[in-house]
Amino acid sequence: MSLFDRIRDRVSRIGDGSDRIYINDPRFDDWVVVREYADLATATAFLQALRDAGQEAVLTSDWELDRFKRGDINLEVPPGNWSEAEELLSGLDLD
Repeated sequence: MSLFDRIRDRVSRIGDGSDRIYINDPRFDDWVVVREYADLATATAFLQALRDAGQEAVLTSDWELDRFKRGDINLEVPPGNWSEAEELLSGLDLD
C-alpha cells in the first residue's frame, strides 16, 4: 500500500473532512495554490501529508461542494512556501 493510500484511508476513518475546507474565505486570497483537486477525500489526504511534514496549508474553494463532497478544491500554502510544498507533493505522486 502506498503512502497516499495509507493517508487517504486514515482520512476516511477520521471523517469526511468537511470542517477542513474554507469556502470563499478572503483570509487566504494572497495564499498560493499548490494543487487543485476534484474531491475532498483526495485533497484532505494531500493536505495532511503537507501538515505531517510541518507545512502550513489549507483547503479552499470558491463555492460549496456538492453532496458528494466534490468541487473545485484548492490546496494552498502561504506566500513563499510554494516550492517546498510542491517538492514534497511531487514526491508523493504515483504517476
